[in-house]
Amino acid sequence: MGYTPDARIYPLNSYENRVYQVGLEDGPSIVVKFYRPDRWSSEQILEEHAFTRELADLEIPVVPPMEFSGQGSLLRHEAFQFAIFPQFIGRPPELDDLDNLLIMGRFVGRIHAVGAQSSFQHREHISIERFAIQSRQFLLENDFIPQDLRPAYESTSQVLIDRIEQCFAAVGKLDQLRIHGDCHPGNVLWRDDTPHFVDFDDTVTGPAIQDLWMMLSGDRNQRQAQLLELVEGYNEFYDFKVRELALVEALRTMRLMHYSAWLARRWGDPAFPMNFPWFNTDRYWAEHVLELKEQVSALDEPPLELI
Repeated sequence: MGYTPDARIYPLNSYENRVYQVGLEDGPSIVVKFYRPDRWSSEQILEEHAFTRELADLEIPVVPPMEFSGQGSLLRHEAFQFAIFPQFIGRPPELDDLDNLLIMGRFVGRIHAVGAQSSFQHREHISIERFAIQSRQFLLENDFIPQDLRPAYESTSQVLIDRIEQCFAAVGKLDQLRIHGDCHPGNVLWRDDTPHFVDFDDTVTGPAIQDLWMMLSGDRNQRQAQLLELVEGYNEFYDFKVRELALVEALRTMRLMHYSAWLARRWGDPAFPMNFPWFNTDRYWAEHVLELKEQVSALDEPPLELI
């Protein structure tokens, strides 16, 4: 690609793909992301890139991949597809500061205002089938759940799927738009009083609340206060759909189920046993079943309110 590395090559905190910070002899470092083969199609990756460029062109703080004359942004070396990004340095957002949540809300609102203007043709949709039902099936069919915990997992996970379906049915037809999809604090870098959104690898079509609920933490009163700040900023650029609050615990449950299945699906990758040594132990599965049982109770609680 015309770069001369200076031998400072550091793996970054990514397991789904392989991402490296590469020092250069004649300029600032770059970040090189090698996509896991056969996970996304070329069309899906290019839609991710196009969305981030669309946002960046409107001065929304995201970090799109570099483009190269005649090759575009999705590059290839032998069997591997990769992209190159400018290095961006920031710190984790301090979301216990309500003023920061107000700012976060504004920028997520701007992302969603752009996301609603067009549609993905190739990216995935957030769905109960993909995140919950298929996750449950994979774990059961591949014997990850210990035998003594299997009945509890089977019954609890099925109850949760039924409840999630009821939640979505009660909310009714959702506004579906292009969203970040994995907007947790680890994918936000804070600099100059501004959040910069990175890693759109899981960008999807889905409800707006998916990009908001992961910023809420603590007890109910704390989450209630955080929500008010987040929505106040969000509404400056895009209308918050109050009825989507009823989906927060359903989406949280889907993420929990999907995360366990994701680790299981990748267990044959040597990086996973090395970095997640606590996974697939009896203790892990016992705690996971308990966590799912707690989600049954969480789904019984009334949703947060804008008061």
